[in-house]
Amino acid sequence: MMTAFQNTQVLLLAAVLLAACLAKLTVRERAADAPDHVHGVPVPAGLARLTAVRRSRGMTVGLGLGEGVLGLALLVTSHLSVRLATTIAFAAATWVVGELRVHRPDAGCGCFGGLSGKRVGRRSVLRAVLFTGAGIASLGAPLAGVDVLRDVQVQVGLVFAMEVALLAVLSPELAELLERRRMPADLPCERRRSPMAETYATLYESEAWAAHENAIASAVPLDVWREGGWRFVAFAARVDDRDVEVVFAVSTAERDRTVRSAIAVPEPSATV
Repeated sequence: MMTAFQNTQVLLLAAVLLAACLAKLTVRERAADAPDHVHGVPVPAGLARLTAVRRSRGMTVGLGLGEGVLGLALLVTSHLSVRLATTIAFAAATWVVGELRVHRPDAGCGCFGGLSGKRVGRRSVLRAVLFTGAGIASLGAPLAGVDVLRDVQVQVGLVFAMEVALLAVLSPELAELLERRRMPADLPCERRRSPMAETYATLYESEAWAAHENAIASAVPLDVWREGGWRFVAFAARVDDRDVEVVFAVSTAERDRTVRSAIAVPEPSATV
């Protein structure tokens, strides 16, 4: 029975890691302005920087790919180093979730990408602790995940089903997934709520911004306005020894947002 339990933990951790990888790569986190205070208490600078790094798309993709590699490794090999790396990763995640629970409950844990955007609760912390325990239990498992799947025993199937049911109870991401499925997929972009943080994130990651970044004279925009499915952001710039304005048009669509740019030459002021 103990061996079957240990083998089940390998399957469970592999499935969780692969699901987390898929969610991070496919479900974007909803942009929101993180407050400087939580319950009236100023957010420590270190935690604020940690939250900003965790919300970056590059970090999300990197973590997702790392989780995917660990999940596949659990399936194809029973090497102790893979089990140790998985256990350490879940232990680190438990610490991060615990810190967010205490200091940044508004930030969300990001465990499953954009599906984990809601505030960190006790269920998320307990889930991370149980995953760490599963990692410890998997250290002594004799089989790799694929070997377990080739000859699934009744005990393994029952334990796996029970743990998946417990995971579903402890996962607020299921409610978020159902909520997203109920949202109309054809909501016009001109009616969609688009926070400024989302606009700036899309702008700064675009090729249009990279093409004009060196010419921008100030990071503070001259003007910002919205028309239909676009938000326009104008910056002062200097091109060919002339003072100009670079205007970026950032799409407000839910996905596949595009950015366009144009250079406008201000009209000379009238001479008095």
